[in-house]
Amino acid sequence: MRLLLRLVGLVIVVVVVAVGSLLLLPGDRIAKIAAEQISSATGRDVSFSGRTTISFYPVLGVSTGEVLVANADWSDGGPMLEADSLKIGVEPVALFGGDIRITGLEAVNPSVLLERAADGRVNWQLGVEGVAPSGQSEPGQPARSERLALTLDRALISDALVTYRDHGTGETLSLRNINLDLRWPDYDGAATFEASAMPAGAVVNVSGQLDEVGTFIEGGVTDLVASISTSGGTLDFDGRAGVLPQLGGRLTADMSDTAAFLAAFGVSGVDIPQGMGRAITLATDLTLSEDMRLSLRDTALALDNNRLSGAADVFMGGDRPRLNAQLTAGALDFSALAAGSSPSATSTTAQGGGATGGSVPTDGWPKTPIDASALGLADGEVALVADSIDLGDLKLGKTRTLATLTQSRLVFALREVQAYDGNITGEFVLNNRSGLSVGGKMTAAGINLETFLSDAVDISRFAAKADGEVSFLGVGQSLHAIMNSLEGQGGLRTGRGVISGIDLDKLMRSGDASGGTTVFDSLSTSFTMQAGNLFNTDLLLSLPFAKARGEGRVGLGARDIDYTFTPTLLEGDTRKGLAIPVRIRGPWSNPRITPDLEAAIDLNFKEQKDELKAKAKQEVNRAVQKELGVTVEEGQSVEDALKNKVEDELKKELFKLFD
Repeated sequence: MRLLLRLVGLVIVVVVVAVGSLLLLPGDRIAKIAAEQISSATGRDVSFSGRTTISFYPVLGVSTGEVLVANADWSDGGPMLEADSLKIGVEPVALFGGDIRITGLEAVNPSVLLERAADGRVNWQLGVEGVAPSGQSEPGQPARSERLALTLDRALISDALVTYRDHGTGETLSLRNINLDLRWPDYDGAATFEASAMPAGAVVNVSGQLDEVGTFIEGGVTDLVASISTSGGTLDFDGRAGVLPQLGGRLTADMSDTAAFLAAFGVSGVDIPQGMGRAITLATDLTLSEDMRLSLRDTALALDNNRLSGAADVFMGGDRPRLNAQLTAGALDFSALAAGSSPSATSTTAQGGGATGGSVPTDGWPKTPIDASALGLADGEVALVADSIDLGDLKLGKTRTLATLTQSRLVFALREVQAYDGNITGEFVLNNRSGLSVGGKMTAAGINLETFLSDAVDISRFAAKADGEVSFLGVGQSLHAIMNSLEGQGGLRTGRGVISGIDLDKLMRSGDASGGTTVFDSLSTSFTMQAGNLFNTDLLLSLPFAKARGEGRVGLGARDIDYTFTPTLLEGDTRKGLAIPVRIRGPWSNPRITPDLEAAIDLNFKEQKDELKAKAKQEVNRAVQKELGVTVEEGQSVEDALKNKVEDELKKELFKLFD
């Protein structure tokens, strides 16, 4: 019994001495022990400065001044972590060795620097064994992370700054005003987190759970659920993740206001046309591999009312991202892309008629600068199959196209475009390598001219099926500049058709251009384009009773026309009538159609005109001879005869002076 009492007394003495020793430890000593323990666990020097105080209740802990955690030895960017102050709560046993069980952590104004070296090493990989300085593991030795003897019951971080620098690409990204609430009570267990930041003024919230934190730290892959939300929408991920990086799972997005969502991350001033993603919903199976290859499978994407599905791969390990995608869609509505392309100015029609009439053309193409810098952000190929595409000015049916983007040059290979009852093939090019240019080479078969011309250039008077080809090139930073710089050539051929608004038969027979329709058998023409004008000299229009040839100019930039049709009666036609050229002149929206009377006289009354001129000359000669006594010799003009008569009279008067 006495021995038992002595043992109990010894234990009490030991406890008293231990507790007394603990109570007598100064704060800076506890801070030093904690710093040494953290340094030993992470492999990074940790230092506390300033006044350090200790608390015993409700938890054992220390409060420090400035805190510095050293960076990787290959970095010259300064500390990996620094903070104005730090509060750490620990279990007492942590001061005497073993795992560091932190019951509380609070950092004020911390600044975290995350870096990736040019050779791929990262400064946040702590306690790594078997890794060579180059970042590659030694032969036969797999890279692995040491177990960090650390847990966090709860960590609170306020007003943090996180900076990421990639020395390989030169990219620097900073996130400010970060607040974090992290709970990680078991090293091998789950960690939950809630964070907020204000990268560009709007609050961005991040929350989620990482299932096996120890496995994640040691380089393994574990389950991850995360959500990012801001005023413009949300992103949700449910899958698995690793630090290499590795990521795989289902990604969903619901953005009611894409511009606001992007602005929250600092991408401001984005004006997204309707149909291109003012609102976006997305669901896809996402995989991110260690070589920075992002794969999207089983993808459903909605851009406003446009819905697409397919797959895509994005390789982000090169100089610029490279995209390869295959997409299918139903009816796509991009009509908002043509908004504002209607004439912004009004045309003024000149008063008067005949050949002297005219109009001031409307300068109607938009002059808004086109920013095509996005063409330089990535390279890639995108194959698209759509049931129909509404471009506003143009409406396409079944479309199969391959878009190839290489160093700011985008080529649309039109493998099949069903449009206006016909089919279009060829290519369309956007090039922004040294200023913006637009060009292409296309072939069309069976196009309905009535609907095509109505949509494209506001001309609805021609109705026929047409085949044609065109090559063109325009340069400029606005649609106005491009249309006024167009160069190229092409041709057009049609079968039977109708011209509305004019009856050429009635015009030729009676000179009446008051309206009606003209039915023609065929039409063929070729053209060239220079400085935004289309010129044609060989149009041939075959009519049942005549042929009409045409030549003139169509202002593609000025949106006007000055064109003349010259009809010719077919040989053997016995009907009497007039062949009157027709001049079409004015803006596209309201051209004037008038007979060219001067040309009509030359065409229809040439012989009669010559006879009348001869008769008039004879009558003038008779009058001169009768009134002035001047005889007009054969081949002599009236002016010459009068001149000779005057000279003779002057000579007679001079001779009289010497009489």
